[in-house]
Amino acid sequence: MPSPFPGMEPYIERPDIWPDFHDRVITYLGAALKPLLRPRYVALVQDRLFVVESDRPIRPDISIVPAQPRRLFPATALATLEPDISAIFDLWQEEIRQPLIEIIEPAAGNRVVTAIEVLSPNNKKVFGTGRDSYIQKREEYWRSGTNLVEIDVLRIGDATVRISQEKLQGLKPWHYLVAVTRHHPARQEVYAFPLQRRLPNVTIPLATGDRDITLQVQPVFNRCWDDGPYPEILNYDDLPPGEMSPADQKWCVQILQQAGYRQ
Repeated sequence: MPSPFPGMEPYIERPDIWPDFHDRVITYLGAALKPLLRPRYVALVQDRLFVVESDRPIRPDISIVPAQPRRLFPATALATLEPDISAIFDLWQEEIRQPLIEIIEPAAGNRVVTAIEVLSPNNKKVFGTGRDSYIQKREEYWRSGTNLVEIDVLRIGDATVRISQEKLQGLKPWHYLVAVTRHHPARQEVYAFPLQRRLPNVTIPLATGDRDITLQVQPVFNRCWDDGPYPEILNYDDLPPGEMSPADQKWCVQILQQAGYRQ
């Protein structure tokens, strides 16, 4: 059964579902690019790794312990200082893997000409290791002369596009963004589209002098939906995760009713 929504599926933003969708869409993006890139280029799935440090309390902030019997010492004995009770935290590190696509040119020594990122929630948190790692990698691409395509189909979090907030607001109404940052000429092309529209056809730049290719994002999403478990595990009884205007909520309910997912 196809997705009831014409474009992005807002319920897929659930934290327990998104990682599965993210991995699938990267795989199918690579498959969609393959015939468009041959014979000069190839698309490789790579991993960006970063470490998240956190802590977990294993003792409460306040503990009630049985009192120890008082010990009497001779006046000449040295007093023994007992430490105060502390809260003890178990420190741990988690390695996060985020797949992405790099378009390389084998004839030029496997030079990376364009990278394609599908953003995850931790990339859009203003203060967090995931965003810091993502921005650092993005700057490395820029300094190396690599084009970058950022696909943001998440309503939650803050946008990562390079243009100012004022210019971004001028593109409204939108819920999702695709930003194409190219070096020749140096500019950013932003596709801003609302929940009610299909996902866009996006220009993918290659090496200087080569013609761009056009990537159809909607068929990639449709394949992810058809091959994934989403119709069986999504709960349409509630509203989608994240903030949503009353008008958008009403539209979602109407779409689900028309498709027979809600009464």
